[in-house]
Amino acid sequence: MLLPDLSVPGADLPVRAVLPATVEAVRSHGTAVLVAPPGSGKTSLLPLALADALGGTVIVAEPRRMATRAAAARLATLVGEPLGQRIGYAMRGERSGGSGVRVEVVTTGLLVRRLQQNPELPGVAAIVIDECHERHLDADLLLAFCLDIRANLREDLAIVATSATADTVRLSRALGSAPVVTASAALFDVGVEWAPPPVAVPLLPGGRVDPRLLDHVAAVVRRALAENEGDVLVFVPGEGEINGVTRRLAGENVLPLFGRQSRAEQERALAPGAARRIVVTTSVAESSLTVPGVRVVVDSGLAREPRTDQPRGLGALVTCRVSRSSAEQRAGRAGREAPGRVYRCWSATDHTHLDDHPAPEIAIADLAAFALDLAAWGAPAGAGLTLLEAPPAVAMNAATDLLRRLDAVDDDGRITERGRRMAAVGAHPRLARALLDGAPRVGADRAREIVAMLSDDSGRDFGEDLPARWRSLRRGDDRGATARWREETKRLSRGTSSAEPVGGGSEGSVAGGGGVPDDLEVGVVVGLAYPDRIGRVRGAESASYQMAGGTGAVLDEQSALRTSGWLAIAVADRAPGRADARIRSAAPIDEQTARDVAGDLVSTTDQVRWEGGRVVARRVEALGAIVLSDVPLAKPDPVLVQAAVREGIRRSGLSVLRWSEAAVALRERLAFCHAHLGSPWPAVDDEALLGNLDEWLGTERDLARIDVASALRRLLPWPAATRFDELAPEKLQVPSGSEVRLVYDGVEPPVLAVKLQEVFGWTATPAVADGRVPVVLHLLSPARRPVAITSDLASFWKQGYPQVRADLRARYPRHPWPEDPLAAVPTKRVKPRK
Repeated sequence: MLLPDLSVPGADLPVRAVLPATVEAVRSHGTAVLVAPPGSGKTSLLPLALADALGGTVIVAEPRRMATRAAAARLATLVGEPLGQRIGYAMRGERSGGSGVRVEVVTTGLLVRRLQQNPELPGVAAIVIDECHERHLDADLLLAFCLDIRANLREDLAIVATSATADTVRLSRALGSAPVVTASAALFDVGVEWAPPPVAVPLLPGGRVDPRLLDHVAAVVRRALAENEGDVLVFVPGEGEINGVTRRLAGENVLPLFGRQSRAEQERALAPGAARRIVVTTSVAESSLTVPGVRVVVDSGLAREPRTDQPRGLGALVTCRVSRSSAEQRAGRAGREAPGRVYRCWSATDHTHLDDHPAPEIAIADLAAFALDLAAWGAPAGAGLTLLEAPPAVAMNAATDLLRRLDAVDDDGRITERGRRMAAVGAHPRLARALLDGAPRVGADRAREIVAMLSDDSGRDFGEDLPARWRSLRRGDDRGATARWREETKRLSRGTSSAEPVGGGSEGSVAGGGGVPDDLEVGVVVGLAYPDRIGRVRGAESASYQMAGGTGAVLDEQSALRTSGWLAIAVADRAPGRADARIRSAAPIDEQTARDVAGDLVSTTDQVRWEGGRVVARRVEALGAIVLSDVPLAKPDPVLVQAAVREGIRRSGLSVLRWSEAAVALRERLAFCHAHLGSPWPAVDDEALLGNLDEWLGTERDLARIDVASALRRLLPWPAATRFDELAPEKLQVPSGSEVRLVYDGVEPPVLAVKLQEVFGWTATPAVADGRVPVVLHLLSPARRPVAITSDLASFWKQGYPQVRADLRARYPRHPWPEDPLAAVPTKRVKPRK
């Protein structure tokens, strides 16, 4: 038996009461969900009960390394054995236990790797996925893989998901309507003190924390110490803020607690002490760790989460407000052993504006590694798997596109052999690519060291200068950091022992067999990982760089990298409202190196475009958005020139064409036919003509040589075009024998301006468009000024002409003004002088 009796300290926790129901649910259904608050015993007692009931090995998956080690230690204490006998644990680069292990606590990421290698899990009876409410990517992926294994390989494999919150409908549904067992925790009351800063302190650009807020947190801690007994647990977003608060509490017994600490440092912070303690930590202690002796919680109200700017390919850990559920989890830490108190560094009003729950990681994170795992599993984009939440389409498409560019998946999203080598590295696909392709260039050892440095995802600010950071690690300036770095380097060595690219990467080799400077070696590897973040300075003495991906990036004014014309940028984040990103870490490179490591982004194109009313042709060589050279092009491709002309006309309008009188007249006649006769006569307004340039404008590329009238005639419909001059004639013959031009104005009836004497005897108003539209007659005086406008000649002769005759015959005596114009001879001549 592994489950201890009630006499063992820590064996009588709230979860114990529901263990029989949980075991029964697993036996009858194969899956179950256990809901229990932090500290209620779900992580420690449930695995022991399952191991006793089911036989075989029980694997417990934890979201964090620190929680994995702590949970295993707690289990070993409960069974009264040292770690490594029946209780073991495993994480990347660290393992305890052998074949006799009955309960093994592992990180979710490690278990995902195991399943990829051997999905049948021989000897494993059950998998417990702990803290599912935190919605980490690895946990969502692990759950989907386990359900797939249970459905297709191991029907007998039991799956239990645990959660600290009661929001389990989706989780139960994913597990096949699994029974939900709830344990109530015997928590003590926790009083809430609202302690906002006296002056509002906003987050700084890039999600950085204002030092004034850290001042305030430290002041609240001192207040809490004075007003309460017991240890104090302080929540801040990251390691930098832990160090900041620790400095401000000099003289107190302050113990930092974060994921990148050494094992000894973490155990010291988690062990009860005789002296009163202040434990300053991050979200790592929110739900998956127990910190004994805590009576008071001081909560900064901030957390650090991954965010990805998908359009720009920029990712970073950003600082954000906690959710209400996270705030409740943090507060609950004060009520584990006795009544406690939480000091919240925000107001009750601000609390009502917090999100209910933190966003699941799948909704906000870079999905490249997630997509590679899915492809390696044989389920591109998650096809056929039960995921708690579908990945956002934009993020998933971006991840898949990246994997295609890295040759990790094919056009159908299936993993390639190169992709399998990358997956075996156990790092982000970008870093895996940099390791595999960097070895032939800088040597396998150096490539591993640099990738190990880049793998540090703690969010600490080491400064922008990555080569300086590498030198510091090699010197051992920070013993803890150097130890972790060497551990990761060794792990990468094991992970790539069979994954080296063919023909390169021997230990200690360098590109071309020559010596590559340290700074440039870092730039090579960073550039291979992030070719789209290679940047070139925008101008002399500038701190601004143009990145290949299209975004600008800015160095700190005091950065040691300011003299670098080219940078390989590893981390850059962009604050909302800012055009350029802030460079957080980078290494100098040169143009030749940039061309080498980002060769796929180098292109030479002939750019023919419309500028300032003319066509400009240039040959441009670029690395992504970085222009390397730009020279005039003497003989551009005629097709490109034609396209540029078309674009110029569309952008500038039809007025850029040379419209002759004939062209304008033809367009008006066509518009008249379209308005009054309809189909098949085409529309010739600006919108219609701009939309059909290729149909009517022809292939001429020189605007000055385009005959617009001839071009417009291409729009005449056949066979209706044979009657065009009949339907919309250019001229009409009047009774005097003159041919007079008709003036068209689109939809309006055409105008015929003619001397009055030339239409004597014309009894009916002429009409066009098959007689549908009467012409508007502008009857002119001998001085060619209109004396009458009419579309009804018969009425004019009867009513208008007598008055016109009376007004004008004395003024123009040499012109005929007969009393009966219908009987008079039309003429364009004057009377001869006597």
